[in-house]
Amino acid sequence: MTAPRQVEPAEDAFREELAFLAAYDSGPRPPGWLLTPRAVVTFVMGSGDPLALPKGVSVAGVPNRLVIGAKFVGERALVERAVVTLAGERGLLLVGEPGTAKSMLSELLAAAVSGSSQLVVQGTAGTTEDQLRYGWNYALLLAEGPSPRALVPSPVLTAMRGGGVVRVEEVTRCLPEVQDALVSILSDRRIAVPELSAPELAGPDGATVHAAPGFTVIATANLRDRGVSEMSAALKRRFNFETVGPIGDLAAETALVRRQASAALARVSAPFAVDDVVLEVLVTAFRDLRNGVSEEGWAVERPSTVMSTAEAVSVATSLGLADAYFPGDRDPLSLLPGHLLGVVRKDDPADAARLLGYWDGAVRRRAETGARTWRRLWELRDVLDA
Repeated sequence: MTAPRQVEPAEDAFREELAFLAAYDSGPRPPGWLLTPRAVVTFVMGSGDPLALPKGVSVAGVPNRLVIGAKFVGERALVERAVVTLAGERGLLLVGEPGTAKSMLSELLAAAVSGSSQLVVQGTAGTTEDQLRYGWNYALLLAEGPSPRALVPSPVLTAMRGGGVVRVEEVTRCLPEVQDALVSILSDRRIAVPELSAPELAGPDGATVHAAPGFTVIATANLRDRGVSEMSAALKRRFNFETVGPIGDLAAETALVRRQASAALARVSAPFAVDDVVLEVLVTAFRDLRNGVSEEGWAVERPSTVMSTAEAVSVATSLGLADAYFPGDRDPLSLLPGHLLGVVRKDDPADAARLLGYWDGAVRRRAETGARTWRRLWELRDVLDA
């Protein structure tokens, strides 16, 4: 029996959809791919209408008709370009502001292409070259010397052997010498293991691991990290860049925030009962502060913190949890100013003054138009002075 998990990997959370799409579209697939490129795009963007398996085709435990849910809110053309990049076995780099679902998109693509999203290297200042190439089980190394059994493959090496997709998160946070290891991997598509060069230790390809067809790399990088460890020109040339931007539509972003917050509360068996009006106010405030201008065109001073959709989901989840565990104590709207204050203070405590300026500007002007929810928010201004 599988132990309960807080978050299911995409290949497990959407196992039924992946199995359905594998049987639904029998078109040409690049080497090693679980789905066709068209089916990968459908998996990420959703089908809209129900799809039906071809006549005479069935999959055990999978319905013959299924609606594929949309998982990524963004441009379909961006996803199509990303899929074409991967089909050409070229590296894909997803860049954008924090909280724009770059990691989620990379996970969905990896799950749909190779059936696993769990070959991941998390880029940090402490990431070593071993995590991109290979390491050793030092107990076995001391006992037996270098041997294939003592070799500890990196996620990259594992993906190369199996012709899968490996994800490198926050690649610009890796030190330049670590990033440089990716240059040869993406160019030569092989990793040499000189410690296994002795004839009795080498495998059929000698002391070199060659990438199987289908191997590729999806990396992500935050625009806020530009300059942390700038990528070399050589490494940039080995990636196709795609920019993942914020969600452009208020209704789409509000629906996404509700969906994600509802899923978070479902994991703790609690209902999400935050009113749609409160959610729309929450998302509107995030969008105003993110864009530096309100929906009405009024100027808003932007805080240094990125007011991302991911942060909006976090606040909506907190409002839902407060309502579920402390019912009747305070309405969710009264908690919103305090949560917004916590978000804007993350990078610079002085940003609290910018939030107060937003209250004295856009919030007050909306309250004066007679909008009841915004009037209530204006009455809560004192929370920001505390």
